[in-house]
Amino acid sequence: MASPETVAIKLLLLLSLLQQIHGDSCDLFQGNWVYDKSYPLYNTSVDCPFIEKEFDCQKNGRPDRDYLKYRWQPSACNLPRFNGQDFLSRLRGKNIMFVGDSLSLNQWQSLTCMLHKSMPNVSYKLTRTQGLSTFTFPRMNTKIMLSRNAFLVDIVSKKIGRVLKLDSIQSGNLWKDHIDVLIFDSWHWWLHTGRKQPWDFIEDKNKIIKDMNRLVAFEKAMNTWAKWVDNNVDTTKTKVFFQGVSPDHNSGMEWEESKTKSCAQETKPIFGRKYPGRRPEAEVVVEKVISRMSKKVHLLNITTLSQLRKDGHPSFYGIGGHRIADCSHWCLPGVPDTWNQLLYALFIKK
Repeated sequence: MASPETVAIKLLLLLSLLQQIHGDSCDLFQGNWVYDKSYPLYNTSVDCPFIEKEFDCQKNGRPDRDYLKYRWQPSACNLPRFNGQDFLSRLRGKNIMFVGDSLSLNQWQSLTCMLHKSMPNVSYKLTRTQGLSTFTFPRMNTKIMLSRNAFLVDIVSKKIGRVLKLDSIQSGNLWKDHIDVLIFDSWHWWLHTGRKQPWDFIEDKNKIIKDMNRLVAFEKAMNTWAKWVDNNVDTTKTKVFFQGVSPDHNSGMEWEESKTKSCAQETKPIFGRKYPGRRPEAEVVVEKVISRMSKKVHLLNITTLSQLRKDGHPSFYGIGGHRIADCSHWCLPGVPDTWNQLLYALFIKK
């Protein structure tokens, strides 16, 4: 049983955090990036020995470091600094699972680094079985998992080839067994064509076609996902989040620099609260689908704040050897750390 002093300290911490994100009127996702000398939140070479090579931009030779030093500042309140010990105490005996594509991997990897930094002397176990990665803190009986499923709906093999089924989520059985927090993500793989496209045909309501408008297909799949959550998840026991659409920075025209062809050589964020480019159509779809659901799903609305970080991508400092700059994923430490700070803040707020 905890001592009165320990209980008092925890209550003071909780009150302090609640004061920082006071009231429902504060939109944590509206604000701007500010330079903070105390950042980053961790050092990959010291605090994250298990990091995926593709995200470790400093180890891959990125020469600048200012991109590591920016902190998200909401307009109407303060975002609490991430407290990994407190976060793990809330997750004691529980399982959190990210479901999605490589952007889910980006956020999952960020969270594992942040938690390990907070409790460096606590043993961990990392396992990978096919499309499932599991990071476990045995002492806390806590698992942080990643289920790789870029489309959320199923891809099945038939005689004609690989078929993307817009109305089927058989793989969802993995997501509902003893999971306390679910964080979904999908979009980027819907745009792949040619050799990167992992399916040959689309099946929509028992009708098989060669292709269709990808945004329309995405919305149909999102509706299937929403129906699955409504029918299969008890949101009084399992918190459900959807990671907003993570933006690309493949053209400087998006941020009013017409001569800039990509995120390569970008070393500063866009200062201010507004992104000059367009809003991703997929984000509109996500918001519309979630608004129609009967179950409570929290949107982790990271799109705009991430759009402002044209400097945060690996560019040529990802896996290495790429001739084309990676302007989709994010360096770690970096922007996904803020996504997880926001996730932590929502845990406190809710």
